Amino acid sequence: MDYKKTNIEGVYIIEPKVFNDARGYFFEAWKKEEFEQHIGKVDFVQDNESKSSYGVLRGLHYQKGDCSQAKLVRVIKGKVLDVAVDIRKSSPTFGQHVMVELSDENKRQFFIPRGFAHGFLVLSDEAVFTYKVDNAYAPQADAGIRWNDPDINILWPIDPKEVQTSEKDLKQPFFKDAEVFE
Repeated sequence: MDYKKTNIEGVYIIEPKVFNDARGYFFEAWKKEEFEQHIGKVDFVQDNESKSSYGVLRGLHYQKGDCSQAKLVRVIKGKVLDVAVDIRKSSPTFGQHVMVELSDENKRQFFIPRGFAHGFLVLSDEAVFTYKVDNAYAPQADAGIRWNDPDINILWPIDPKEVQTSEKDLKQPFFKDAEVFE
């Protein structure tokens, strides 16, 4: 696998080596020893999966405090635009974000460390999204930031009228009012 650093410390785009032949393809999706060599020790404790249709935007979500989560995300079917927003107040990249297209074709993965808000927008008719986390979900620590916050200025590539999101995500606070990491 090729581990590519992004412009935000700790966030990586991971490109697997894919072996194609007449039968289909094969690749190693995650290899602990190699992952730790490039990124560091992360003890993943849970795998999650979601299925969504075109225009669904999930996020920007995070878990607060001791319940924060690092994530390793990828798409099994379809295509999404995935975003990580640095919400670490002490970081030189506080408030900045990284965007990456993840799809069943490019097989990229995206590693997002603790201290980030995360979200994705489905660009295909349907997408199956899967991710590993290093901490179990804790409802009392659930937090988020409005997906269309002007201070973060994420340039989502579809008309905002086509975005489908949850009632909860529509009511998330703006970045300036969100609870962030020190």
